[in-house]
Amino acid sequence: MRKPLAAAFCALAIAGAGAAPATAADAAPTGLGKAADTGKVTSAVSGVVNSVEQTLSGLGGPKAKAVNFAGTVALSNCSGSVVRMPDSEDNDPALVMTNGHCLESGFPGPGQVLVDKASSRTFTLLNASGSRVATLRAAKLAYGTMTDTDVALYQLTTTYGQIKSSYNINALTLNDKHPVAGSAISIPSGYWKRIYSCSIDGFVPTLKEGDWTWKDSVRYTSACNTIGGTSGSPVVDQATNKVVAVNNTGNEDGERCTVNNPCEVDANGTVTVRKGINYAQETYGIPACFGIDNKLDLSASGCTLPKP
Repeated sequence: MRKPLAAAFCALAIAGAGAAPATAADAAPTGLGKAADTGKVTSAVSGVVNSVEQTLSGLGGPKAKAVNFAGTVALSNCSGSVVRMPDSEDNDPALVMTNGHCLESGFPGPGQVLVDKASSRTFTLLNASGSRVATLRAAKLAYGTMTDTDVALYQLTTTYGQIKSSYNINALTLNDKHPVAGSAISIPSGYWKRIYSCSIDGFVPTLKEGDWTWKDSVRYTSACNTIGGTSGSPVVDQATNKVVAVNNTGNEDGERCTVNNPCEVDANGTVTVRKGINYAQETYGIPACFGIDNKLDLSASGCTLPKP
């Protein structure tokens, strides 16, 4: 699990790695302690946050579509994005997607699934350049878990149409097709206002970290060295500009299957540790679980999200 920011700062101080960049700290939203207070903090903090300009200059080749920050959000401790299903309508209540380990209530336990829970959490909406344009508010937590995947979806008090008309920002669309190995991807972090670009290196049948297990995870190539605070960032396919996964973890120390150090387990049970490599959870199965008016229906045909 990619470490929430307060925990990331703590880890830097303990390791003697120096203070976090002043510009990032100044921009950080307040109230970072909740996720970190669980004591089950997450993965590696490596590298230095580059400027938006430096990051954008590294985006893919001439065939890649420009991925920017429009529709991304900053949470108090993580990143996220306003997302829609392929058949969502403008008058549907909008959804914000982030990680299950970014919930304000703390990390869900193994096997725990949260559905339709009261929430008034706020999200800072960004435009294409990464500037704040609005504060969005949740009406409820529609879905959240760290079982099989690591995802949370908040239903907002505003519709997609209202966000578009007020701020000229469209939601990011979830692709309902499985991502493809070798695809060029970008990971825009609303928290850090940084975009990471690399490719999908492959898929992991089982990814284990501490008490949690995730299925069919996305493994990045090494260029996506995501850091604390990027939890919940959308993983965007550069060829389609659709979301194919949600960023969530990486192996920090090279340890085997421990907290902060996820390990890969193949179909034969062979364990592989890849120090410094980062991962995401696929999102193509989510659209099947949301119907008319973006209503969650875990019993719908094709819906494979874990149930309470």
